Amino acid sequence: MAQDHIRYDVLTQDALRGVVRKVLGEVEKTGLPGDHHFFISFATRAPGVRISKKLLDEYDEEMTIVIQNQYRDLKTSETGFEIGLSFDGVSEQLVIPFSALKGFFDPSVEFGMQFEPSSTGMQVEEDFADDKDSGPQEDPGPNEGENLQAGNPENAGPAKDGEKVVSLDSFRKK
Repeated sequence: MAQDHIRYDVLTQDALRGVVRKVLGEVEKTGLPGDHHFFISFATRAPGVRISKKLLDEYDEEMTIVIQNQYRDLKTSETGFEIGLSFDGVSEQLVIPFSALKGFFDPSVEFGMQFEPSSTGMQVEEDFADDKDSGPQEDPGPNEGENLQAGNPENAGPAKDGEKVVSLDSFRKK
């Protein structure tokens, strides 16, 4: 077989990440429509990811967040997104580059995508540098869906020691 100099695999992954960028951009402007909500998994140690040390210690390689009822300060850029969520009643601000995404699933319409690791390693910090001091945010507290943010062990697939992985298939309607 001939060598792929065009790199269709990279172009396809970038296009799929563009779908997530477009969807989150619309949600940023107008909120979640209807029953839509998202499970987004990402590599916690990918370049540009910013999460607290506590979350990084707990989710060493991969984490899944839920964007549903209680999220705040969603901001998107060309390279990633920033979002405020609560974990065990503690408010956290996460910065996630699109290049760190591993999966996206909207169970309301049974739509999902899985991503290959990105080789671009784009940094996101610069995109949000001007928005760092937006002041304290009210913590709305956890909701039912947020307990799934890092994965329920019952739903986890095979994992390495210390790794918590959620299979997106576990959220599909049977």
